Amino acid sequence: MSLKSQIQENVKDAMRARDKETLSVLRLITAAIKQKEVDERIELDDEQVLLVLDKMVKQRRESIEQYEKAAREDLAAQERFELKVIQGFLPEPLTEAELGELIKAAIASSGASTVRDMGSVMNALRPSVQGRADMKLVSQAVKNQLGA
Repeated sequence: MSLKSQIQENVKDAMRARDKETLSVLRLITAAIKQKEVDERIELDDEQVLLVLDKMVKQRRESIEQYEKAAREDLAAQERFELKVIQGFLPEPLTEAELGELIKAAIASSGASTVRDMGSVMNALRPSVQGRADMKLVSQAVKNQLGA
């Protein structure tokens, strides 16, 4: 079952269960997917849906940080709930060890030796870590391994 159809099934389940909070988040997800499809006039595949979900996760994390700085725990709690629902559709996160191995392999395959080569390493890594790791942390780990 594709990721998009899995999300649609969860929408139906949430409607049947009268779970308004979850249904609201699922509708946000479907709206973001639809928006991307309409904007680009394409049908999104699982990889592209993962990109949309990854972007939503990043937005939620940033919002939580801002709300916590502003002492708005009520809004931060809502964002945490949305984050939890969205992350439910993402693949299993990578462990630090797995991420380290992927970074080493990407550095070796791209022939990178300095931080200047970071772009080629990130491009090699992106498909295998998208949705499974925070790209900001991946970027920092790559910098560390390249000796920044």
